[in-house]
Amino acid sequence: MKSLIIEINNSIEVFEIKNLQDLESFRIAFLGSKGQVKALYGALKDVPNEQKKEVGQLINNLRNLAEEKYNNFKDNLEDHTNLNQHFDFSRPGDVNEIGSHHPIALVRKEIVDIFSRIGFSVSDGPEIEDDWHNFTALNFPPEHPARDMQDTFFVQKGEKEMALRTHTSSVQVRVMETSQPPIRTISPGRVYRNEAISARAHCFFHQIEGLYIDKSVSFGDLKQTLLYFAKEMFGEQAQIRLRPSYFPFTEPSAEVDVSCSICNAKGCNVCKHSGWLEILGCGMVDPNVLEAAGIDANIYSGFAFGMGVERITQLKYKVNDLRLYSENDIRFLKQFRASW
Repeated sequence: MKSLIIEINNSIEVFEIKNLQDLESFRIAFLGSKGQVKALYGALKDVPNEQKKEVGQLINNLRNLAEEKYNNFKDNLEDHTNLNQHFDFSRPGDVNEIGSHHPIALVRKEIVDIFSRIGFSVSDGPEIEDDWHNFTALNFPPEHPARDMQDTFFVQKGEKEMALRTHTSSVQVRVMETSQPPIRTISPGRVYRNEAISARAHCFFHQIEGLYIDKSVSFGDLKQTLLYFAKEMFGEQAQIRLRPSYFPFTEPSAEVDVSCSICNAKGCNVCKHSGWLEILGCGMVDPNVLEAAGIDANIYSGFAFGMGVERITQLKYKVNDLRLYSENDIRFLKQFRASW
């Protein structure tokens, strides 16, 4: 019996395994239900009792040797097979596509950075607003014709009618209600208006609105702040002009134009040969708005401004179709890889 065990041991050691087929032949020959190791266990009953312990230990050692060799070769062969199946080392390496920031995100960050450098903090608020914050506190009384200036998406929340905010001025109201002057903040965010989608308009877009309230704030402070912004955004050669306008929450109010950077203010198709491009609206905060937020208009004054991020992006990157910003066309977006 011992000589047979030694013979099988030698057979296991010299058995060559080169592939999975050889491995399976090894398993059948030595570890299968009809293999040689199994047969030795069957023959153990014929071994004299005084030798059974020793012979049994030899058979166990033989089985362990066979299993160890089988498992080692199985792991090595499977790893090699998987490599051959999944990797072709002769192929050139794959080119990893570099992602890019969205142009709206790029310009929004640049605008925030510009105003942060002169002390403006960033405020955020809900996109679904109540009538008070979106209209009434901003000097839009009920049935006031100024409400018709903005086509609104209304939503029902229980028995209360809410609206998708039409401007981020609602965030400014919340800041004024919860803060004491001096207040210097900008409110970037998405806004919604019920408009037909075209190259020049969309039902949602992005705004950044600014608010500064303190003692003795003047229109001159507003003009210098906006001139600083224009030069930082469009270059040192940029100039601005202010035209009288109307907004319910500011008085006096103005539209702000920047000199056209495409034609150097000489006149082109983009600026309609005027040399100027409209970029934002602004004005001194109406005393009614201050009082509605709990701020004494006899002590404090302030200015506010608001701009569309898409509008600034159009001027900066010369992209004149608003729909491109929300279509996620990779051919359009990958052009902004190096912009950050």
